[in-house]
Amino acid sequence: MKTFIETKGEILQENEVFMANCMITIPRTTMSVYSFAVDGVLIDTGSQSLRNEFNHFFKTCDFDQVVLTHFHEDHTGNAALIQQQYEVPIYIHQMSTHLTKQPQRIPVYRKEIWGDVEPFTSQPLSKTFQSRKDTWEVIETPGHSKDHVAFYNQSKGILFTGDLFITPKVKLVLVDENILSTLDSLKKILAYDFEQMYCCHAGLVKNPKAMIHLKIDYLEEMEGKALALSKKGKDVYEITAELFPRNYPLIAASNSEWSAVHMVRAFLNRG
Repeated sequence: MKTFIETKGEILQENEVFMANCMITIPRTTMSVYSFAVDGVLIDTGSQSLRNEFNHFFKTCDFDQVVLTHFHEDHTGNAALIQQQYEVPIYIHQMSTHLTKQPQRIPVYRKEIWGDVEPFTSQPLSKTFQSRKDTWEVIETPGHSKDHVAFYNQSKGILFTGDLFITPKVKLVLVDENILSTLDSLKKILAYDFEQMYCCHAGLVKNPKAMIHLKIDYLEEMEGKALALSKKGKDVYEITAELFPRNYPLIAASNSEWSAVHMVRAFLNRG
């Protein structure tokens, strides 16, 4: 039985960037996922569960290639549809090109929310790619996933960060997410000169560098607190309960695939 109760979408524009903000509502929670189009490039394809909403966006866009920030189903869910309808090349990190060719095993709760990923043909991203007018840099930003990348346009001062940022005060992470790598990747992108930052779950992020600093400071603060509590003899579960006391429904729904304990464990392993 499907858990979502409502889907909707809207098309927005910010300067040269067109974006689809498509939303899915499940009990007590509404989640957004974005796809972006700029200068003939489509960035991420959204989820299959929001296919109707995203398909309307695709039909209004003018693009001749697709680049993917990472392989997760809420970013690749409509890649096969796009390939069938528009016959454009799709690019992803080289470590994931083999994954796109085969059916995926997605946990039931994630499939109910985001849908499936049908196989599609992909090509490996290089260090740069060319849009119609500009050259874009592909920045390795592992953490949320091993294959995660960001896309940077120096001439326009634009950065697309996929799932690197999302929110400054993250409470839950996936079991295979490496929050220490995320922290390193956040520090890495600060070296770039940009004024516009687009996140695949938050859309346009205002005051982007300040928000990145806020997330870095928050994660380092949580790491310091976790290590201090560990020195007092508390274990990973006691520390998690103290630092992240709220019991989010997603923890139980995902059988703890999403949990703050994965962050705390990473902090303690480094400390």
